[in-house]
Amino acid sequence: MSDRALWTVAAMAAAMRASRAGPLPAAVRGLSIDSRSIEPQDAFFAILGENRDGHDFVAAALERGAALGVVAQEKHVTMPPDAPLLLVPDVLAALRDLATAARGRSRARIVAVTGSVGKTGTKDALRLVLAREGETHASAASYNNHWGVPLSLARLPESAHFAIFEIGMNHAGEITPLTRLVRPHVAIITAVEPVHLEFFDSVEAIADAKAEIFLGLEPNGAAVINRDGPLYERLARAAQAAGAATIVSFGEHPQADARLINLSLQPDGSSV
Repeated sequence: MSDRALWTVAAMAAAMRASRAGPLPAAVRGLSIDSRSIEPQDAFFAILGENRDGHDFVAAALERGAALGVVAQEKHVTMPPDAPLLLVPDVLAALRDLATAARGRSRARIVAVTGSVGKTGTKDALRLVLAREGETHASAASYNNHWGVPLSLARLPESAHFAIFEIGMNHAGEITPLTRLVRPHVAIITAVEPVHLEFFDSVEAIADAKAEIFLGLEPNGAAVINRDGPLYERLARAAQAAGAATIVSFGEHPQADARLINLSLQPDGSSV
């Protein structure tokens, strides 16, 4: 947990159009959706999940040191008396609003990564490299879905110089709202493979769904694409159609812009 404030409560309330209840702090140091991993001075978002309702764990989160809970207005009467709360119509929508505010205030250079394989490894490698150049923020674990991306973006410190976000999908149309939320300067597709083929008619359809990541590119943005796959040209056309100013390819292909010449694998790693 950082010693610095991540959000003032006033800024959070304004971004989420939240009303206030209870004795609220001036600021929070982090954001969480899991009461089991609460850090002191976190804001706990009571997300409604497929199997659990986060509102059932607000009391536990506060007992473990959460500074406040972000809860649905309709659940206010079920909360502990005098609990510090920000009340919103919909908690997940409020988290997205806070993510939008985080992106709006940030001057960081943003990278978004998707692909059938290699998303998390690519994100982690970029984090290690960019951290040498300045403060770098990255998605935790594999937080790459409809709640993980907004949470990761809302956690972006205003002081960060770089940020890397992993974006995943199981169905067509899932990446578009997430990349438009993140608004990356660089969008990477690591690879396209027949993964989640039960939800698609073809590998080409998977490629088209992955290519949605280019729709969120900032002006003068760059697309980075694996040159070795048979669908490279299809992805490159999608990047051009989305307005990518630059397309950079990588791989073993002789025409790749960044070409792999030699790879040595060892039990504890690899060298290129």
